[in-house]
Amino acid sequence: MKMILANATALLLALQFSAGPAFADTARLDALIAQKYPELERIYKDVHANPELGFHETRTAKLLAGELEKLGFEVTVGFGVESGLVGVFKNGDGPTIMFRTELDALPMEEKTGLDYASRVQVPATQWPGNTDGSAKVFVAHSCGHDIHMASWLGAAQLLVEMKDSWRGTLLLVGEPAEEIGGGATAMLKAGLFEKFPKPDFGFAIHVNGEPAGKITVKDGAFSGNSDTFDLTFKGRGAHGSAPHLSIDPVVLGARFVNDIQAVVSREKDPREPGVITIGSFQAGTAGNIIPDQAKLKLTMRSTTPETRKLLLEAMRRVADTTAQSAKAPEPELLRIGGGAVAGTNSSRLIGDIKPVLDGAFEDIVYVPAAVQPTLGVETYPEFIESGVPSIFYWVGGNSPEQIEKAKQENKPVPSNHSPFFAPAPEVSIKTGAKVLAVSVLEKARVD
Repeated sequence: MKMILANATALLLALQFSAGPAFADTARLDALIAQKYPELERIYKDVHANPELGFHETRTAKLLAGELEKLGFEVTVGFGVESGLVGVFKNGDGPTIMFRTELDALPMEEKTGLDYASRVQVPATQWPGNTDGSAKVFVAHSCGHDIHMASWLGAAQLLVEMKDSWRGTLLLVGEPAEEIGGGATAMLKAGLFEKFPKPDFGFAIHVNGEPAGKITVKDGAFSGNSDTFDLTFKGRGAHGSAPHLSIDPVVLGARFVNDIQAVVSREKDPREPGVITIGSFQAGTAGNIIPDQAKLKLTMRSTTPETRKLLLEAMRRVADTTAQSAKAPEPELLRIGGGAVAGTNSSRLIGDIKPVLDGAFEDIVYVPAAVQPTLGVETYPEFIESGVPSIFYWVGGNSPEQIEKAKQENKPVPSNHSPFFAPAPEVSIKTGAKVLAVSVLEKARVD
C-alpha cells in the first residue's frame, strides 16, 4: 500500500469498547497459531528476503500456491496476469468468504539491518516510468506485504485445521501489483467472480506503525483515492552561458511544483482532505548544460469524487499553462496504473463480528465513520466495488522496543514505506492470521 498510518488524532476520537464475552475458540486458535508459527516465520523470511516488483511476482505466487496445495486448496496460478493467484477450499454449504493478500514489493533499499534483509536488485524498467535499461533498483517489502502473505496463509492453515467449526467456501486471492495498481483490475476483468465462487464477504489486513498486536477497525471510509502520473516538460537545450537560446524545462518544472500547491491551498475546500506530492524531479546531466526535458513523478490523494476531479483537472491546466508561459511544447502526461478508489468498510459486517472480536482480542479499537480516513490508498476497494461487503483491518506492527527506541532518539516510529520499517513478525503474523480466522469462524460458524 502506498502510505498506511493509523492517524493518532483520529484514534483519540476512536471508540474503545469494553471487551465482550470470551470467544469460545480462542484457546484452540492460539494453540494452533503457536504450533504453526515456526513454519509461517520461515515462509515470511523467505518472502522478505526475495521480494518482487508488481507483475513480476512469479516466485512469490509459486511459493504460496505450493503451500495452499498442501492444505487441499484448488489452486490457479496465472489468473488475469502471470502472477495472479487464486485458491479455493470447499467445506460444505455456507457462505463464500474471500481473503486477499498483496504479492508485490517496493523499489527501494531496505535499511533495517535484519539478518534476512533484502539485498535484491532488479532492472529499473520493472517499475513503471523507468526507461533506462542499464539501471537497477533495490527491492524491499517495506510496506509489509510479506506480513500479510504469512497472515493470509496462516489463516488458511487455521481454518483447514478447524473445518469442523465452520461451513462454506474460502476464496484466497493473491493480488499482484498492488503498489502500482492494475493487478486487481486484471483479475476482475478476467472474470474472477464468474470463474470462481463470488464472495458473500471479504476480509483483508494491513500492518502499520501502531503497537504490535493492536487491531484498528475503521467504520465507513478507510482509505482515499489515488492517481499517479509521470509529467515531462519539454524545452530547448543550450549552453549554461547562453540561457536566452534555451527553453529551460528545469524552470518550468520548478514553477509547476510551486504553482500546483496553490491548487491545494487555494482552490480545494480546506475542509476536504487532498494532497499533491511531487516525489521525483529529474533533469539534466551537468551544471553547465540546460537540458531539453525535465521529468516529474507525482501522486494525488483525495477522499471524495469531487476533490479528485478538481485535482485532476487542475494538474492538466497548470501543466499546460506553465508550458505555454515559456512558449514550450505541450507537456507529456502519462498516467501510471489505473488509480485507486476510496474504500469503505461494511458497517453491518462490523456490527455482526464485533462481539466476537471483542472476546478474542484485548487491544482493539473501533474508529467511527465520522472520522476522516487517512489519505493512504489501497486497491482492495476494487473488490468491494465489485459487490463484496468487507472489513479491512489494520494490524499494528511495531514492538515495544522499537517504539521506545524511537522515543529515546526523538524520531518517528518507522512505518510503511520507510527503509527502516521492520514489523515484529511473530506478534504481527499471529494477530493477522487470528483476526482473519475469527472473522470466518463467526460468519460461517456451525450452529
